[in-house]
Amino acid sequence: MGLHEKIEDIELEYRPVAGRIGAEILGVKLGGDLEARTVAAIRKALFKHKVIFFRDQHDLTDAQQEAFGKLLGNLVPHPTVPKIEGTESALNIVSDGTYAANQWHTDVTFVDAYPLASILRAVHLPPKGGDTVWANTAAAYEHLPVPLRELADKLWALHTNAFDYAAARPDASADRVKHHRNVFASTVYETEHPLVRVHPETGERTLLLGNFAQKIIGLNRDDSARLIAIFQDHITRLENTVRWHWALGDVAIWDNRATQHYGIGDFTERRELHRVTIDGDVPVGIDGTSSVTRRKEVKAPDLQHAAE
Repeated sequence: MGLHEKIEDIELEYRPVAGRIGAEILGVKLGGDLEARTVAAIRKALFKHKVIFFRDQHDLTDAQQEAFGKLLGNLVPHPTVPKIEGTESALNIVSDGTYAANQWHTDVTFVDAYPLASILRAVHLPPKGGDTVWANTAAAYEHLPVPLRELADKLWALHTNAFDYAAARPDASADRVKHHRNVFASTVYETEHPLVRVHPETGERTLLLGNFAQKIIGLNRDDSARLIAIFQDHITRLENTVRWHWALGDVAIWDNRATQHYGIGDFTERRELHRVTIDGDVPVGIDGTSSVTRRKEVKAPDLQHAAE
């Protein structure tokens, strides 16, 4: 049995998954034909719980996943990684564990208007491992000690997809390093974001960091790394997180403006997830100043490494 919450004049049944983040929504069949009030209820549940889960969506196809996504907003493809053939914008996240995310991140923060939300569907799963963990960045800000909160309010960070992937992921294969260089970073973005953004739907303040945040504006890299580590440690405290064990037919939807997530690379067999992403808005800091992209540069192919 689940709990019931009346939203938009409908009773939405759900089960909380963790104390500060995450809820499983019961009795809803996802697709492009949902009633407007059901979609509105799902949006409100998403903003409240930060990540919501739906079991047994076995009949959902790529087309239906995209049709449902359009009910939440405009779809947006990944800025550098090719979409699944035959889809409008869906991304195939497939791995054997050797290149799972294994890093805390908020999706695509190297651009200014990074995604509002992502919808992730389990297509093929390994027999064990491959869980995903989400962290509530609003709760992390709320529970910061006051001196750290006051410091965070003043800081800005540079987010970029151009970083030393091999140094960040010393376990990565040569193929993954090459993929990062020639695909993921084929267009280099650098964007300045406030460390604390104001959520446009809830008014909450959320910490905006993750692995694309490479430097605190005005500080050198060593001081930046120390400060980033302090705030990241608060974001990923266990009480701010929820861990989801995937089953076929599962769908997860997360508020990308109030979460970070981590794909655990503890598996050795095929894991395939399809992701549809909803277009977002440019963050605004507590002083009303908006994020700004400082660099967008298409790189020439790295032919030397591409031939390796």
